[in-house]
Amino acid sequence: MLAAGADPADKVAATAAARRVDMARLDDPDLLTEEVAQASSIVAAIPAVRAALLDRQRQFAADPSSPSKGPKPRGAVLDGRDIGTAVCPDAMVKLFVTASAEIRAERRLRELRQRGATVIYGDVLQDMKERDARDSERRVAPLAAAPDAVTIDTTGLDADQAFEQASEIIARALAAHGMSSG
Repeated sequence: MLAAGADPADKVAATAAARRVDMARLDDPDLLTEEVAQASSIVAAIPAVRAALLDRQRQFAADPSSPSKGPKPRGAVLDGRDIGTAVCPDAMVKLFVTASAEIRAERRLRELRQRGATVIYGDVLQDMKERDARDSERRVAPLAAAPDAVTIDTTGLDADQAFEQASEIIARALAAHGMSSG
């Protein structure tokens, strides 16, 4: 939508774009910009967009190999603000990964600067707070931890520590279901 100059709040254009999503383009680094993050939060509040994407998200969760040609994976890790509550409410393991807005803004600032973006911390923090509010207050699939999700607060953790915590939680859940993580 942004590349075409469309307004993310345009419900008709957003719904049409959602129906045309090309799963093969999901690795496109252009999708990781702050502008896209903000637009996605606006688009995600449109019920018809969510409905258009829900089956695709569930299909990917069930068969993540569908857009690729590699060996069939044994599962998928999905990241999103409503994955555990709306997209995959029956997932075996649900993690609600969070951190303070200030720490998330610092991390996002570093990420954007590594991609060559010229950004200011205060702007990134303000955008993040606005997106959090918008996502938490939307009528359809608001940002919320699933009741059975395990929360990992990464405010004081580095990436390796957060990964280790997540891995331990997943290993315990798999063991409880009589499965191995290897």
